[in-house]
Amino acid sequence: MAKSVTVIGAGLVGVCCALHLQREGFKVRLVEKGEPGRGASFGNAGSFGIASCVPFSMPGILKKVPKMLLDSESPLKLRWSHVPRALPWFLSSIANSRRSRVEEIAAARNSLLVHVHDGYAPLIEDAGAEQWVKDDGLLMTFESEAAFEGAAYGLELRSRHGVHMDILDGNEARQIEPALATSVIKAVSLPDVHRTIDPFRLCSALAADFVRRGGEIVNAEVKGFEIGTEGPTRIATDKGPLDVETVVIAAGVWSRPLAAQLGTHVPLEAERGYHVMFANPGFGLRRAITSVDRSISLADMHDGIRASGVAEFAAPDAAPDMRNADMVMRQAKQLLPGLKGEPASKWMGPRPSHPDSKPVIGRSPRHRNVFFAFGHDHLGLTMAGITGKLIAELATGKPTTVDLAPFRPDRF
Repeated sequence: MAKSVTVIGAGLVGVCCALHLQREGFKVRLVEKGEPGRGASFGNAGSFGIASCVPFSMPGILKKVPKMLLDSESPLKLRWSHVPRALPWFLSSIANSRRSRVEEIAAARNSLLVHVHDGYAPLIEDAGAEQWVKDDGLLMTFESEAAFEGAAYGLELRSRHGVHMDILDGNEARQIEPALATSVIKAVSLPDVHRTIDPFRLCSALAADFVRRGGEIVNAEVKGFEIGTEGPTRIATDKGPLDVETVVIAAGVWSRPLAAQLGTHVPLEAERGYHVMFANPGFGLRRAITSVDRSISLADMHDGIRASGVAEFAAPDAAPDMRNADMVMRQAKQLLPGLKGEPASKWMGPRPSHPDSKPVIGRSPRHRNVFFAFGHDHLGLTMAGITGKLIAELATGKPTTVDLAPFRPDRF
């Protein structure tokens, strides 16, 4: 068994992989071009989405997409210059919207979600990071009967996969969360959903614990690999070469070109999300909120109220279009009328998404000393802990906690 592992990518997935590998006795090095947790991990909505078995593409999406792309207030955005690259992704995503595929994908996602606590709990406890996690639940809100009826299949999927839910009317929802607008007529309470009040600080605390345990963080950008008879023997970076024994690719959306250099081609796209932060809103939220009608999420964070949303398909390093953040702001103010003034900050980050709404977790089909852990779309925060545990099990040759067949890298 190899004695050392190099993990490429220090978002939450990469950091959790590094910590679990460390606990199995490996000497672990993290390679990250920026500060750990500053990528897509930095700006997410903060919820540990244990109720998120429902995939991106659901039955009927084919009829909705053209209208959504032409609607300036739609949460779905596509840079027209990106169409040639994104079109295969959309076609595959539509194929995955058949009910039979949705059922399979939901079951696969849920097989990871039921282990979220097992993957995270020891890491958070050992890092002393409990202060960044809360268990106050989530509210899904509805402002029309049509939206509630349209969500029926998704709610049924959650129920069948063991998610506890309580259906409320608008007044009951406002008793739980008084800040909600009177336009909210129904809500679904998900009391078992936990969240972090600061994803970046949570990631930073975990990364600091990794270093305290003897781990090394190298600030460098990976450019390529030197391949020997058994797989990569060295990685090329902008700071010089690094010898490697075993490699884990956990670089989010930037994993696609790295995997391609290693002979594995995956349809990974940047599904870019935006958020705005209201630093001094004058009130707090008792629960995280997801608006089904408006496709936005809101949560009380350490530094204020965060409103997040949008799925923009564009090159991961393309300049952000902050009109999308402004749209999120407008929607947030309509859902929470008490939000006043301009947000203190705006942000964009690229979620790494596959067209079947499942991550890649497994050994490289080409190289036995390479493991893949990327493509978690909206669930990188949620699935980071269990993903790290699974990668550590693979690296040690142990039976994996979860059947990894649905997540194999060569499934496409």
